[in-house]
Amino acid sequence: MSGPIIDDAARALARPSSYTDEDSLHTALTRLRADAPVSFVDHPPYRPFWAVTKHTDVLAVERANRLFTNWPRPVLIPDDDSPGAADVRTLIHMDDPQHRLVRAIAADWFSPKALRALGIRVRGLATRYVDDMRAAGGACDFVSEIAVHYPLYVIMSLLGIPESDYPMMLSLTQELLGGDDSEYQRGVTPEEKTNSLLEMFAYFQRLTAARRENPTDDLASAIANARIDGEPLSDVDTMSYYLIIATAGHDTTSSTISGGLRALIENPDQLRALRAEPDLMPRATEEIIRWVTPVKAFMRTASQDTSIRGIPIAEGEAVLLSYVSANRDEEVFENPFRFDVRREPNKHVAFGFGVHFCLGAALARMEISTFFTELLPRLRTIDFDGTPELIETTFVGGLKHLPIRYSMS
Repeated sequence: MSGPIIDDAARALARPSSYTDEDSLHTALTRLRADAPVSFVDHPPYRPFWAVTKHTDVLAVERANRLFTNWPRPVLIPDDDSPGAADVRTLIHMDDPQHRLVRAIAADWFSPKALRALGIRVRGLATRYVDDMRAAGGACDFVSEIAVHYPLYVIMSLLGIPESDYPMMLSLTQELLGGDDSEYQRGVTPEEKTNSLLEMFAYFQRLTAARRENPTDDLASAIANARIDGEPLSDVDTMSYYLIIATAGHDTTSSTISGGLRALIENPDQLRALRAEPDLMPRATEEIIRWVTPVKAFMRTASQDTSIRGIPIAEGEAVLLSYVSANRDEEVFENPFRFDVRREPNKHVAFGFGVHFCLGAALARMEISTFFTELLPRLRTIDFDGTPELIETTFVGGLKHLPIRYSMS
């Protein structure tokens, strides 16, 4: 076996600012895929990790879920960040058999049958927000005025949260997932950043108490009253379940819709193709998801000594799975830097793979395709009305501002 490869290009994966400069990021990732597909990264304030950038290696690690575990480090956060994060144990922190049992609590809510019923609500909300675009008078910040609200309303209504609380949940989510970005972060110290998490936990504690006293027909009630082997979930697991549904359930989708619209503006030939052939929407949806890749990376920890591409990985060492890189892998995608609404096959890994495949993937696909199905027939012209801005992150994110001007019917 060969020794560790250290390539400075891999440091980009440990810099939140890297994701605001996509050209530079992809230049670095292209180099890594070619010259150092498994590269060692020691970049404080993060603990060292191995960066895995090839599609085939990301899949191999995802498949080997006993060898590479989610616990204890599923995401890349600084060593001293958010002390309250140690009290979070969501689905992305869990491994089987616990993961399988806890995941099953919400599985039926995202089943094909449940989504068919939810489809009416999704279509109604898509129409509402396209109407809001038209009412805006031909110019808006698409992210802050449209994209963040549409999937938020879908997932909050699924949970059964009162509409009056939606703005608060949006703010808390942005603070939690946007903690690396100065526009969204509540403070700079770990303690200040933890306040958002504590507020969200306090809210869900009250919700749990209400749903246990008076069960209702919503996902929040299903979580609050869930039992595994006859026992209710612990307080930590209950709060964490709400957290992952409420945050990942809308932030990733809003990023994808915003990034998809940007891609269509930047590629007018693809916009024309999709408007001319609405039947391309399923393929276009997958291409938008690949192109944006809202979840940038996940982490795994080796449960025993192993290797990737002949590079030794010791027990206890962490690997970072770069979905952004895997979704531009030249060995898997023809012309990977071309946005192509006709792309097929499209073996992207934006939803992960294996036992941790995204629980809400089908809902996200439905929301994305429904929104663009509603928008494109009514759109006459569209262009940028300023510079798009991306969020600083190492985990989840996309555009935070997309100023556009347009005309609609």
